Amino acid sequence: MSIKIRFCEKNKGKGKVVRRLEEEFPELNIKIKSCVKQCGCCRDMPVAVVDKVKVTGRDGDDLYSKIVEIVQRDLAAA
Repeated sequence: MSIKIRFCEKNKGKGKVVRRLEEEFPELNIKIKSCVKQCGCCRDMPVAVVDKVKVTGRDGDDLYSKIVEIVQRDLAAA
């Protein structure tokens, strides 16, 4: 699996999401970058870039759920 997930270091709520993803899916390529060029969203809500696609959530739990949905869909397709 080569799913790339990127988080901005300044985005609030990313820590819990990153920890949960690393525990549940240790094979994922997860990195916290200095910027993921989603500044408009990054200020207002939890955001990640999953394989170059922006994913946002109302809160960290919502973002986590959306990322897991993408990962599971990709795993099923593989």
